[in-house]
Amino acid sequence: MSSFLQLAVELAIILLAAKAAGYLSMRLGQPSVLGEILVGILLGPSLLDIVHLSFVNSETLAESIHELGELGVLLLMFIAGLELHLGELTRNTRVAALAGTLGVLFPVGFGWGVGLLFGLEGESALFLGLALGATSVSISAQTLMELKVLRSRVGMGLLGAAVFDDVLVILLLSGFLAVVEGSTNLLDLLLILGRMAAFLGLSVAFGLWVLPRLARMVARLPISQSVLSLAIIVMLIYGVAAELLGGMAAITGAFLAGLMFARSLEKERMEAGIHALAYGLFVPIFFISIGLSVNLRTLELSVLWLSLAVILTAVLTKFFGAGLGARLGGFNWLESWQLGAGMISRGEVGLIVANVGLGAGLVTQNEFSAIIGMVLVSTLVTPLILRALFTKKNESRLATSPETSETEESKP
Repeated sequence: MSSFLQLAVELAIILLAAKAAGYLSMRLGQPSVLGEILVGILLGPSLLDIVHLSFVNSETLAESIHELGELGVLLLMFIAGLELHLGELTRNTRVAALAGTLGVLFPVGFGWGVGLLFGLEGESALFLGLALGATSVSISAQTLMELKVLRSRVGMGLLGAAVFDDVLVILLLSGFLAVVEGSTNLLDLLLILGRMAAFLGLSVAFGLWVLPRLARMVARLPISQSVLSLAIIVMLIYGVAAELLGGMAAITGAFLAGLMFARSLEKERMEAGIHALAYGLFVPIFFISIGLSVNLRTLELSVLWLSLAVILTAVLTKFFGAGLGARLGGFNWLESWQLGAGMISRGEVGLIVANVGLGAGLVTQNEFSAIIGMVLVSTLVTPLILRALFTKKNESRLATSPETSETEESKP
């Protein structure tokens, strides 16, 4: 069987499993993303190991599925940005800054302390704290869209806090790696900050002044799905620029692209198409790929107590750190805890940071396993906690805006 046919069979299995698990999860009163991640774990090396079945001999199959999943998370964050308006997002800047900052400092500080408590050397303990500081809101964004509260104060504050979180973690991680490698040049750190500022400034300027005119011009061309194609091109360019120019996560660029496109009068012409493309193919592959990347067999019992300590620290410090920041920013207590819960997931960002540490020799295989366990648990509990907090009595009065009812429900 050719490599393409092997990929086709694998994708058919993944999509069928994702939709079935998502449907079952929703029937049980939980977000569809929870079922999709869980079935991904079952399909992965922990149990069935579908990318190494008897008929599979392609060496690039797992990588191809992973890359399709990366497109899925870009589309997911683009849609999250598309659901919002820039003015709404900027009204929650104080909350976003405080929640994003405390949501990093709490996990980094306490994670460092846990590492020292378990006998890790100074550098390894500090890296453990930095690994706990990362956040991935792709899981939370999908859950909030299903709950129809992405455009609530909590949803907008959460997405803004994720941007501050991304910037701060990258600065701390870059500074840490520079010190470890023997380079403490302040100019290098200023250069990193300047790259971020340059990317954010250029992306916003393009989105405000060039993109609306470009979209109107493209919409008049006799090309099928011209606006949809433009949206995908802009999303991909923003994602690439975020990493290469800004040194930030590609999902941050995709979110900004969606936020900029939300201002375009041509938004409605491509919205249905982008939803169909994302939820019909790429987003389910992304959620399954998270599970495929986890191998529970590698989690050794010898590091059980370290793993439990890391998991508890990761969940509680994000929840209370970001929640306290939101409260100081002006949210009420329920909104604050909802935002804190949304920041818990480490997702693909946590996996990236963990692999950086393993490659640089900053963590051993045991510590790496503990971080992977933390990423898995934090990703799984986030939709559960969000669902519980948003289904409290009087939730709609406390945490949603009048525009919430206009938001389309995302399909599993």
